[in-house]
Amino acid sequence: MAAAAGRLLAATVARSGRATWGVPGRAPAVLLVPSRGATVTRSGAILPKPVKTPFGLLRVFSVVIPFLYVGTQISKNFAALLEEHDIFVPEDDDDDD
Repeated sequence: MAAAAGRLLAATVARSGRATWGVPGRAPAVLLVPSRGATVTRSGAILPKPVKTPFGLLRVFSVVIPFLYVGTQISKNFAALLEEHDIFVPEDDDDDD
């Protein structure tokens, strides 16, 4: 559904020739993300492959590790807050059967 809305917006902007709402000289209010919905031209020729942005393991880990750390810190602090205000206190189960 979002892709259809994006295509509709792109068609509207292309038809009107501008991406702003009545204010000439300003930056576009909506940034269009290039997408590719067709693989062939009207004549039947196959379009060339799109440019691929490589994501190496270094880039993946440089994003995943900091956000995992931040999420861990947030959850640890929130659990301490809940325990401090006696909202959630884990029970000590005695399994001395």
